[in-house]
Amino acid sequence: MIAELGAFALLLAFVLSIVQAGASAAGRFRRDAGLRGAGEGAALGAVLAMAVAFFALMYAFVTSDFSVSNVANNSHTDKPLLYKIAGVWGSHEGSMLLWDLALTGFGAAVVLGGRNLPTTLKPLVVMSQGALGALFLGYTAFASNPFVRLVRPPVEGASLNPILQDPFLAIHPPFLYSGYVGFSVVFSFAVAALIEGRVDAAWARWVRPWTLAAWSFLTIGIMLGSFWAYYELGWGGWWFWDPVENASFMPWLAGTALLHSAIVTEKRGALQGWTVFLALTAFTFSMLGAFLVRSGVLTSVHAFAVDPKRGILLLSILGIASGGGFALFAWRAPGLKAGGLFAPISREASLVVNNLFLATALAAVALGTLWPLVMKALFNADVSVGKPWFDLVFGGLMVPCLLLVPFGPLLAWKRADLPAAARRLTAAAAAALVCGLVWLALVQPGRLFEAFGVVLGVWLVVGSLSELVLRARVGTVRPSQAARRLFSLPRGAWGMTLAHIGLGVFVLGAVVETSGRVEAAQALAIGQTLKVGAYTLTLDAVSPVEGPNYNADRGTISVIGPHGPAATMTPERRFYPANRQSTSQVAISAKGASDLYIVLGEQRDGPRPTWLVRAYWNPWARLIFGGPLLMALGGLVSLSDRRLRIAAGAKAKVRVGSEVAA
Repeated sequence: MIAELGAFALLLAFVLSIVQAGASAAGRFRRDAGLRGAGEGAALGAVLAMAVAFFALMYAFVTSDFSVSNVANNSHTDKPLLYKIAGVWGSHEGSMLLWDLALTGFGAAVVLGGRNLPTTLKPLVVMSQGALGALFLGYTAFASNPFVRLVRPPVEGASLNPILQDPFLAIHPPFLYSGYVGFSVVFSFAVAALIEGRVDAAWARWVRPWTLAAWSFLTIGIMLGSFWAYYELGWGGWWFWDPVENASFMPWLAGTALLHSAIVTEKRGALQGWTVFLALTAFTFSMLGAFLVRSGVLTSVHAFAVDPKRGILLLSILGIASGGGFALFAWRAPGLKAGGLFAPISREASLVVNNLFLATALAAVALGTLWPLVMKALFNADVSVGKPWFDLVFGGLMVPCLLLVPFGPLLAWKRADLPAAARRLTAAAAAALVCGLVWLALVQPGRLFEAFGVVLGVWLVVGSLSELVLRARVGTVRPSQAARRLFSLPRGAWGMTLAHIGLGVFVLGAVVETSGRVEAAQALAIGQTLKVGAYTLTLDAVSPVEGPNYNADRGTISVIGPHGPAATMTPERRFYPANRQSTSQVAISAKGASDLYIVLGEQRDGPRPTWLVRAYWNPWARLIFGGPLLMALGGLVSLSDRRLRIAAGAKAKVRVGSEVAA
């Protein structure tokens, strides 16, 4: 009965989304407050109905109701409670339900949090959200319904894929989808602005908080997914340019460009068309990611295995939503004015250059991801675009972009003094060069790439701090005055600095870990040793252990470091009887910001039983995950700035074509 309630609630949410779109549109164009209120009420009703549907499916998983096909295929009675709950979004159908819950949730958030929006703009935003909701809820209800019953339910379920039974992956999808779907609000604001004929500084201010929220959630989601791949898959790495990884990275790049472009539109009334284009692009790439992961066109540990028919439906949704948005943009774009003028050396110009690099990098990632699919579809040719290509092309585009990052906040609007900004960054440049030379001479002699990465990371961190130091006038006023000035700075300034510092921390970790990683592998019998980096590993024992829904061989490995015993590590090789799959449970020992990483392989028979042991020394690996956390924290701190949460007052409006009557 609970499953039927969930199915009914899903259909109700679909109908309410249609009502939301229709009533909001009618209320806007008929100037009828009652219809506008009905549209907003439908939006609130839709999210409540989706919450009922979502928790009905969760109840089915928690109670192991194997008469529900989705539960039977993705759960098991012996599975721990956390993974029963995570199983709700561990399948295609369940993940679409989570997507729909987020989509209707953001629609309700616009209704509740948009009280200061103009009565002409708000119903159009609510309408667009309702239309998107109708598309995706209709797809879920009629093509991917998670509440389908089985005529002959099994006694036991097939269980969730073992590699998905992990705490970090349990919380990864909710953050990732909050980021993906958060860009739907930005998309709806763009559609509303184009319909209404108003793209101005006030609109940019309304868009920025939603962009920040989506970008911050997506940053956390990508970081969690990367960390899961790092320690769960046993590959020893954290990013592989897998197409599904790229599917989340592309909207992140578009969102990053949008954040910077919207600042120019808000402060100077410039780049209106480009900002709207990016707002449409960010959610388009989110929808593209949903298609790539669920269409069956990709082979990946991250992808859902789905039949091509449902992939075609998702592609159709992508075409309808993004095609409609970009068609509207093409119609309105010729009427957009150029906006405020600025000199080639100015803060606006630096943000334009930033956007050029980010947009080109986005195009490069999209090309590398989609080109093999295009060649396969058109010419049945197998083409591979691998990690070396992405590293070279993306890295080559990002290096000059990152070098320019500290300059932006130090440049004045409209016209700036570049030599003066460079002088303010002298200390940052000196610190970066000294660190690079020390690294090259004493830490890792001869490794130029690592040294350059250290220079770039320190330049970003110290350069970002320079702007705060200058604004607080540290060194020119008394320390107490400097402290007061520092802590009275707006949260937006602190958030920007934290985000840029996090970027520098990530660069330090990524470059040092990638170039300095040491790997060793050997089949070890009990008592034999393996050396990796400065550490000697001894396999002391391998013993069987029994988990809640798996059996495992657990290795006990003692580690001797440069200064004596360093750790005892226990990697495992697990076997899940429910679906007859084996996985590796990696053992990781943190050594400061670095990791000692050990994987236990299968047993090999012989005169003496041996086990394949792979070990990695991953220097500064922790910075790779700490950097994005700082970046996301910076976004959330900026979001807490009161100036971003209050709608802009009356502004001079930029009209596009014929203005729609209010």
